[in-house]
Amino acid sequence: MAVAIRVIPCLDVDQGRVVKGVNFQGLVDAGDPVELAARYDAEGADELTFLDVSASKDGRGTMLDVVRRTADQVFIPLTVGGGVRSAEDVDQLLRAGADKVSVNTSAIARPELLRELSQRFGAQCIVLSVDARRVPEGGTPQPSGFEVTTHGGSRSAGIDAIEWARQGEALGVGEILLNSMDGDGTKEGFDLDLLAAVREAVNIPVIASGGAGKAEDFPPAVEAGANAVLAASIFHFGEVTIGKVKEALIDAEYEVRQ
Repeated sequence: MAVAIRVIPCLDVDQGRVVKGVNFQGLVDAGDPVELAARYDAEGADELTFLDVSASKDGRGTMLDVVRRTADQVFIPLTVGGGVRSAEDVDQLLRAGADKVSVNTSAIARPELLRELSQRFGAQCIVLSVDARRVPEGGTPQPSGFEVTTHGGSRSAGIDAIEWARQGEALGVGEILLNSMDGDGTKEGFDLDLLAAVREAVNIPVIASGGAGKAEDFPPAVEAGANAVLAASIFHFGEVTIGKVKEALIDAEYEVRQ
């Protein structure tokens, strides 16, 4: 029996409010995270992802409160990321009600952190978030042509993105959240070449993120290898509904959760 494709709204949270921009610039307010989470739960979202974009000490406290309030109201899996640097951070988020925790920059600085978190909390709890882009002209060449970035896609980490995903799997993460920095907020479709390259490199689930603009953009991402599809602004501002995405996936003969 085929595993159902998951449809996941992503909520970028800054100081307790959901924000959205293009390539992480020009952020605008998109609403209250708990209200949006409840709406997506009612609309049939399979999971929710919260990213703390401020990720400061104050932001972490705010985020814990958002997670607690959301976990009280919705009953679908909740992944939280942003500023996660230690096992203590993961423990706090899980205790607040998160089901999974996404790790990004801190793992680039110290990859062994992924193994430590996986061994302590279980692979199913740890998601490696990979912010990837095509190597720009003048950048450091990478074997795959894709590189890992930090700081919202503005800085190169000097790491091959496909190799980093492969290393994450070897270190014990349970899932890859693959963010196309070239596509983020552009609504021009997912980066299918990037997805296909990561799919070939790893056996764990891959979540496609970055670039969705219409319901018809989602089936090609699954065809390229995604096990789940994620979007933000098109859901927040009512341009596309969870239901329309699932209809498009069903029309393409993929199984979804009803």
